[in-house]
Amino acid sequence: MNQERVLTGDRVTGKLHLGHYAGSLQSRVALQEQYESFVFLADVQALTTHFERPELIRSHIREIALDYLAAGIDPEKSTIYIQSLIPEIAELTVFFSMFVTVNALRHNPTVKAESKNQGLDELYYGFLGYPVSQAADIAILKATLIPVGEDQIPHLELARKTVRRFNELYRPVLPEPRELISDTPRLVGTDGNAKMSKSLGNVIMLDSTAEELRHKIKRAATDPARIHKNDPGHPEVCPIYAYHQAFLPSGTPEIREACERGTMGCTACKERITAGLETLLGPMRERRAYYAARPQLVGDILQSGTRRARSIARETMREVREAMEMDYFRKETGSHVNLA
Repeated sequence: MNQERVLTGDRVTGKLHLGHYAGSLQSRVALQEQYESFVFLADVQALTTHFERPELIRSHIREIALDYLAAGIDPEKSTIYIQSLIPEIAELTVFFSMFVTVNALRHNPTVKAESKNQGLDELYYGFLGYPVSQAADIAILKATLIPVGEDQIPHLELARKTVRRFNELYRPVLPEPRELISDTPRLVGTDGNAKMSKSLGNVIMLDSTAEELRHKIKRAATDPARIHKNDPGHPEVCPIYAYHQAFLPSGTPEIREACERGTMGCTACKERITAGLETLLGPMRERRAYYAARPQLVGDILQSGTRRARSIARETMREVREAMEMDYFRKETGSHVNLA
């Protein structure tokens, strides 16, 4: 196995959907076979937009963990942990915040885009500092490979600069992370919107039943210019064709040709993708049901993963404090003293 460490995670704001699977989850399943893999439930970062409803985050922790396990994240190969239960992340976030400028955060393209999407008239401290927290998430485990979509590249670049600045100021103890960009473009929503989003109601959830899947695909938008079955189509503007590209790529040339020639109607095209997606989601449903029936096992997986991640985080903070000359009692006693 490659010795590099991969880190991925999700804000705990609701169950996952096909957009998450295409953009990240399926690559995580593959990466766990090649690298030491860590996956975290970002409940603290979820508070940046859900601080008034912490009870939702509590319920979503278990649901997203089930999504991970259902999608094929193997707890024997990937460490799954809860962000807020690693207090060293918050400690490192504070240290990083001392030399990250407010201007760097305000001009971050992802922060600006997200604040606009959230309709925020003013930025909360936690929301503005999200990239600093994300840098600490990465650095605390000394992760070196970070799978990201293109919209997250500015965050990763800031994390890289933050780590580099720390190493320059103190001592080179933290590795600089590199991005691993997904080959799958952002999955379009069922309404034709540029992105699947729970808030827009244009998603297909990973825990969808066969009937829910069929209903969602049946009602999904298609080429608006195609009125009759035999009209030549324009697959590049059709969400259904995008799903063929993402999940049934081998059949895409045939689908494209039939659509452009008008020899396959939208109903037949939808039936084909529905069958293809059912072969993906069916096994997920079975795995999810297995773990949902065993809540103690899921809890054990999360606790075990969190213990392992915290063990690494503690060692990282020992090195960080030593580099910053903040291990005040170490020289006298020969060991780091925890006064907690």
